[in-house]
Amino acid sequence: MHGHGHGYAPQQPPPPAGGSPVTLRVLFVVLAVVTCGLLAWAPLLRLVIATRKAYDWVVFALVTALDVTGLVLIGVDPGEEEFQGPGNTGMVILLCTLMAAVAYYLFADIRHFSRLRQPAFTAYAPPPAPPAAQPAYGCPSGPPPVQETTPAPPAPARIHQVRAELDELSDYLRKQQGGN
Repeated sequence: MHGHGHGYAPQQPPPPAGGSPVTLRVLFVVLAVVTCGLLAWAPLLRLVIATRKAYDWVVFALVTALDVTGLVLIGVDPGEEEFQGPGNTGMVILLCTLMAAVAYYLFADIRHFSRLRQPAFTAYAPPPAPPAAQPAYGCPSGPPPVQETTPAPPAPARIHQVRAELDELSDYLRKQQGGN
């Protein structure tokens, strides 16, 4: 065999402290839902801490402001047993903010942690071909050697890896057939 194997498996990053991402997602979504949206900002705070993206800070601030607005509207509602205009508006704001915040949190958190788990692509270049045998001085030795063509520069480096692995498999199969 040529020794063109897959190499070592890429190292997986350790799980974040405090539990797996899935467990934390469930915990934060349940927290937001159980509080009817009052704590819809909590999952987004976790997201901001994990990603540190400016856009996530903006979403966190917006959700926090909407939660406070909904809470204030509920607090100033004059109704004794049922909400009137401001209380109803506050509840609609809280519930809509809850749905939007949970959806965005799950989308962004899953995307963030799936990017962390993907191994970095490393290009594979096959070993250089051995030099062709030089004919004796003044004596032609037959047709010139055929050289392999390499793909154009835009072609993915994966082609080289697949070609090397197919060559290795062919060698292995030839050895197996010769031994039978």
